Amino acid sequence: MSCCTPDGSCSTTATPATAAVAEGVTTVYAVAGMTCGHCEATLTREIGAVDGVRSVEVGRAAGRVSVTTDGEPDDAVLAKVVDEAGYELTGRAS
Repeated sequence: MSCCTPDGSCSTTATPATAAVAEGVTTVYAVAGMTCGHCEATLTREIGAVDGVRSVEVGRAAGRVSVTTDGEPDDAVLAKVVDEAGYELTGRAS
């Protein structure tokens, strides 16, 4: 099973059980070390497995990862997951 959508982007977005589910909080992070589609897929999978993460969009060319969570994200947890995957979360992107 692939995490990639037909347009080539990666996503772990799950279909909400009901339309009444809140939007969540989207935070964009700067991540260093991504060089290929495998990097995008790895980060999408690893970040997507974190409790409270609703969706992940990885833009390797821009060095950005957009994470949508149920509430305010835990930057330390996400940084650890990114680090353990072999990349470096350098902070929130503006």
